[in-house]
Amino acid sequence: MLQLILATLLSKTHINDFERMLAEEGTTILKFFLHIGLDEQKKRLQARLDKPHKRWKFSLGDLEERKLWPEYVRAYEDALSKTSTEPAFWYIVPANRKWYRNLVVATVLVERLDGLNMSYPRPEEGLEGVVIE
Repeated sequence: MLQLILATLLSKTHINDFERMLAEEGTTILKFFLHIGLDEQKKRLQARLDKPHKRWKFSLGDLEERKLWPEYVRAYEDALSKTSTEPAFWYIVPANRKWYRNLVVATVLVERLDGLNMSYPRPEEGLEGVVIE
């Protein structure tokens, strides 16, 4: 995972250029970083071990990756700061509580959708009185 983040940093110019192009073409871009804390990650990993129906989510490699937490934090901070631009900035969402995470994401989505002022297209003329046989 850390290698993927580092590769992303190397291609940040490509990411920013791509997102700028999308925005110029009228695409709405929303990016969410769902942040959980180290203690919450520990609880979730332990829950995966304690509940047999959740064990499929756990890998022993998770324990080795967890040791790299400080490096991950630095890499995420760097990646987020370098790929947060005017047309495509990041929403950093506290995600230790799933209900709160869901509320924040849903609120942003609803506000952005409302701001698009969308409407149904106009129907073609002459449909009044048409009956399907």
